[in-house]
Amino acid sequence: MRPRRVIIMGAAGRDFHNFNMVFRNDPDTRVIAFTATQIPNIAGRRYPPELAGPLYPDGIPIYPEDELDALIQAHQVDEVVFAYSDVSHEYVMHRASRALAAGADFRLLGPRATMLRASKPVIAVTAARTGSGKSQTTRRIAQQLRAWGYRVVVVRHPMPYGDLAQQAVQRFASFEDLDRYQCTIEEREEYEPHLQNGLVVYAGVDYARILEQAQAEADVLLWDGGNNDLPFFWPDLHIVVVDPHRPGHERQYHPGETNVRMAHVAIINKVVTATPEGIQQVRANVRALNPHATIIEAASPIFVDDPAAIRGRRVVVVEDGPTLTHGEMAYGAGYLAAQRFGAAAIVDPRPYAVASLQEVYQRYPHIGPVLPAMGYGLEQIRDLEATLNRVDADVILAATPIDLARLVRVNKPVLRVRYELQEIGQPTLADVLRERGFGPRQQ
Repeated sequence: MRPRRVIIMGAAGRDFHNFNMVFRNDPDTRVIAFTATQIPNIAGRRYPPELAGPLYPDGIPIYPEDELDALIQAHQVDEVVFAYSDVSHEYVMHRASRALAAGADFRLLGPRATMLRASKPVIAVTAARTGSGKSQTTRRIAQQLRAWGYRVVVVRHPMPYGDLAQQAVQRFASFEDLDRYQCTIEEREEYEPHLQNGLVVYAGVDYARILEQAQAEADVLLWDGGNNDLPFFWPDLHIVVVDPHRPGHERQYHPGETNVRMAHVAIINKVVTATPEGIQQVRANVRALNPHATIIEAASPIFVDDPAAIRGRRVVVVEDGPTLTHGEMAYGAGYLAAQRFGAAAIVDPRPYAVASLQEVYQRYPHIGPVLPAMGYGLEQIRDLEATLNRVDADVILAATPIDLARLVRVNKPVLRVRYELQEIGQPTLADVLRERGFGPRQQ
């Protein structure tokens, strides 16, 4: 009998982890290919032999997802494994239908097959949708744990957009490490705030090796989930963030609904800016999906270094890229800050977009009059820079979590917008952490 032939559908993250955990050393399976979507410049590469293992001396090719049907038929593929996130249940089943129609089985891998067990306690922060507020939640938890005397190491969901072999295990302890690894804007958005707070961050491709190194220098591992995916490590405390600006999405998206069902704690974020109806609907859905979860309400207050620099000025707003693209938000904190602090006008950047930014607006027509901070490589960063320089505005209002001025040379001042998590009422995250045994350490 020939080995079972498999294709893994992915987006340079969960797909590689699933392969490493389940298929890499299985002599009864051959992974014929990965397919890629969501992230530019992934297709056309190979998962390298250094990571693929001895069964794959030539590595594994990565094809565009559009070629899935043809690949199944050309290679007589037996099974398609779906391995990416932040997509609707309907979207997943359309991919399943394609696989079935081409003659293959369709499969989702679950926690027991793909989660690693750590020797140190793990707190995982996930979400129902991208842009719900995972990052500020992770920062808030890290701040509290460090105040109690814990050594905290953050392990970030993968974003391996460069040389995969070189990115197998990445340790970030300084801004210089971001340059050394040639990080994209999307990577910097996730790592830079932690580094600024004095935390070590691990990321990469091979999470068994990452776990071994990270837990050696930590009292607590903090899983900073990305793209509303499931954790890669078994959590001792699982926190999911849900967004009342998108009520109903917590039960309509994969694997966000799974996170809601699995979590010990659900944080309903952004309650100050959401409608009462949206908050009520999200709360009811969380209760229906997970009656035993503790519910915390929170806000994401906006901070601007110099609000007076906004009043009466014409601003162009730059928002976090993934929140706008597959997160399906029309705008974010930057747009709200422009309104709140009295901008004379919010200049629509779409007419000024160049090259790859034009393609982003065409692919995601729901995006409003804001500019997503896209930078999946040097060329796209230059496109972002050129677009900002073309926009007829007085000020760039940057709500991306990074210091954008470090990466682009622009002809107008950059004003940063920041946002942090703030619990409303009781219980708080500190209350929950104490209940789960993470209280102040004895000196």
